[in-house]
Amino acid sequence: MNYELNVNGGRVSVAADPATPMLYLLRNTLRLQGPRFGCGLGQCGACTVHLDGVAVRSCLLPVSAVGARAVTTLEGLAATRGANLHPMQQAFVDEQAAQCGYCINGWIMTAAALVTANPRVGDTELREGLSGLKCRCGTHLSILRAVKRAALAMAEGAK
Repeated sequence: MNYELNVNGGRVSVAADPATPMLYLLRNTLRLQGPRFGCGLGQCGACTVHLDGVAVRSCLLPVSAVGARAVTTLEGLAATRGANLHPMQQAFVDEQAAQCGYCINGWIMTAAALVTANPRVGDTELREGLSGLKCRCGTHLSILRAVKRAALAMAEGAK
């Protein structure tokens, strides 16, 4: 089937089986490298994208379920704010939150959606909201510092 999708603010046409996971279309067809294949079961978060601003696992999202909703990947995140880098991306750079970097897409995309929904997110909510993500390098404390930094920047920007 042919699908007209809204990806990172642009319209794209793709031919795919309705059950094809969005992750495969994003990486293999559209050549976007932000979302990563981690587990294929929605458990690690490396494939996270935004669907109308909500963080979802693209490995579990069939193309047939997307419809006209907006898909945003790591590559398109900054464009949602008209900037070079989204505050969450900048905070991860500033805090040097990545070690190997494989999981960072999931952390940034999940945290950006979480903080956008609640810029004054508390520590407990933050840990709960990020609890489904995996990082084998153990940079969790740097990641939490980065998310808190971004949350402050985003709250300031919302004033």
